[in-house]
Amino acid sequence: MAIPGFANRNETLNGIEIAWSEGGDGPPLLLLHGFPQTRALWAKVAPELAKTHRVICPDLRGYGDSGKPQSVSAYAFREMARDQLSLMAHLGYARFAVAGHDRGGRVAHRLALDASETVTKLCVMDIVPTHTLLSDLRMDVAKAYYHWFFLAQPEPFPDRMIAADPDVYYESCLLGWGAANLGDFDADQLAAYRTAWRDPDSIRGMCNDYRAALIHDFADDAADLEARVTCPTLVLYGTDGAMAKTYDVAESWAGKCTDMRAKALPGGHFFIDSAPEETAETLRGFFAEMS
Repeated sequence: MAIPGFANRNETLNGIEIAWSEGGDGPPLLLLHGFPQTRALWAKVAPELAKTHRVICPDLRGYGDSGKPQSVSAYAFREMARDQLSLMAHLGYARFAVAGHDRGGRVAHRLALDASETVTKLCVMDIVPTHTLLSDLRMDVAKAYYHWFFLAQPEPFPDRMIAADPDVYYESCLLGWGAANLGDFDADQLAAYRTAWRDPDSIRGMCNDYRAALIHDFADDAADLEARVTCPTLVLYGTDGAMAKTYDVAESWAGKCTDMRAKALPGGHFFIDSAPEETAETLRGFFAEMS
């Protein structure tokens, strides 16, 4: 799916094909989608942000039109963050702002830790830190976020089960994390998600994303427990989402950042889809204010 007014590109970077859309003029702003979506997530938000920024929306590795390597280790957030560094360097940006939803937020967090000199501003959307979620797993969290552990099972068990009916499985994810129904998702965007997740390589890639979380990302975050994001950081979360119901989302990030603010937006986990105008307005205000 095309983002209105944006050009679609692809290039081999960091040893993998990266597909992205870009548009607008101004300071560079990188937008990262999450599971089980693609860069089509930003179709209604990116054009608004492009009024003041040069906006770059890639597909994460394993998702959409980007490459889908075989090994689990290739899906660590650290490696995904290197993809984004390579992409932004390819486009000529040594410093840039970044916002990420869901898995994209975790990539953005790792990027801000590993390459703090490049990230001018950070927004993480409807997540708590990976180490926080996994190190003290509660029953209510495990019930809501069971997919972390289902998808992380060894290949090909979850892959084949999902492949039997990808739409049923992934739509259950879209509807399962608070205050969403299919009517909250734009028809064209939903069609783009369906096209992507029906690809067996995408199914494997998304499973590998979660397999890597339990092996590589948890270890990386455990090693960096004392690390802090030093750039201005905005934490957004859906008022009716699973994270807000099970955590104090703002408090979960307070010790991870030196300059943080938080805001709740209407809706559940997928508030970008259900409330794109409010999302765009909030992001535009934060990134303009901090420029």
